[in-house]
Amino acid sequence: MGEHDPRREDVEALLETRRELGPAYDDALIDSFAERLERAVAERVDHQVQRRTVPSRPDASAGARQLALAIISMVACIPISIALGLNDALVPLLVTLAAIVAINVAHALQSRPRD
Repeated sequence: MGEHDPRREDVEALLETRRELGPAYDDALIDSFAERLERAVAERVDHQVQRRTVPSRPDASAGARQLALAIISMVACIPISIALGLNDALVPLLVTLAAIVAINVAHALQSRPRD
């Protein structure tokens, strides 16, 4: 919340000031309070717009990192598959492939934008 956010105490102070000064100052008091409300709303809107339009650093580079991880996974998978396939090690081959897939899925889920 910004420094211009009106609180209940502000409204109570406005009403008390109105009682003390009388109706002659109503317009000035209302204008002053309306300006504070407008600034508070503008700050909140600006904050929300900025949060939705400007990606954070991790989200901005997630696509490049995901591509790099996929390439490295493929490069690592080829010699591992050849070695395990030639030695008839089907279970270790499946476990290795599942681990590589799990790492890629976990990274993709971690890199998703959060709303």
